[in-house]
Amino acid sequence: MAVPATRLTHLAKVNARSSFLRPFDLRPPPWRLLLLRPPPPSFSLTKAPVQRPYHSYDRAPSAPAYNATEDAILSAAMRHVPEHGFTEKALALGAEEAGYLDLSSVNLFPQRAFELVNYHLVTERLRLKDRLQFEEIEEKLHTKLGVGARVRLLAIERLMANKDVVGRWQEALALMAYPTYVPQSLAELARLSDEIWFLAGDTSVDSSWYTKRASLAAIYSSAEVYMTQDTSTNFADTQQFLDRRLEDARAVGDTVSSVGEWLGFTRHAVVNVLRSKGVRI
Repeated sequence: MAVPATRLTHLAKVNARSSFLRPFDLRPPPWRLLLLRPPPPSFSLTKAPVQRPYHSYDRAPSAPAYNATEDAILSAAMRHVPEHGFTEKALALGAEEAGYLDLSSVNLFPQRAFELVNYHLVTERLRLKDRLQFEEIEEKLHTKLGVGARVRLLAIERLMANKDVVGRWQEALALMAYPTYVPQSLAELARLSDEIWFLAGDTSVDSSWYTKRASLAAIYSSAEVYMTQDTSTNFADTQQFLDRRLEDARAVGDTVSSVGEWLGFTRHAVVNVLRSKGVRI
């Protein structure tokens, strides 16, 4: 039976007014974006995406973190940190040693002493990929190392890169706790955590990509603080502390059953990171 024209007109008006009959907005809400990792460069709506670990290396390489002049001054200044600390004095001595006037260090490095801290953080992170050769280690041990074992070795190796300045690291932590430098410090910590998981061979592409990095950042940061008080031979106590924290994180990861629970754990981890940097929360 044909539908009367008046009935069709009525349905058209209802359709125009009703929010239930309008096309759905397929955009995710803003909070959802926090749980979704960016798609890989090969993402397509017409073919299955290529599964690969998301990492900054997937993008075009960026320019060096420091130019030749900056690197010359800061690397020379780092040699004075054990005696003078992360200070403008060490920065000025580095500039003089590199053949520049003291004034040049002020002009080149507006963040003053924090530039030394950030230089150490960035350069030691970038050197990490060359410090360990897992193939050689596995050959000596006659066993294949899992991702967790590699994460542990990389974290220890990065901690040991602080040994020459560990007596001054409390000064570095104090500088990183300045409100101006907290975002930059946490961003570099996040990059370190990502680097460790990447070098360890992590291939996760789900929400664990974030939770692994957040928990490792908290663990590493607390171990770094612990190390400043460690007087044991070769920082053995710090390594044991790191092992306990990694085991705790593994246990939590094995028992939580939802993203919400993981986010709760991660929130506490971030708070601990901020506290370790001296931020009062």
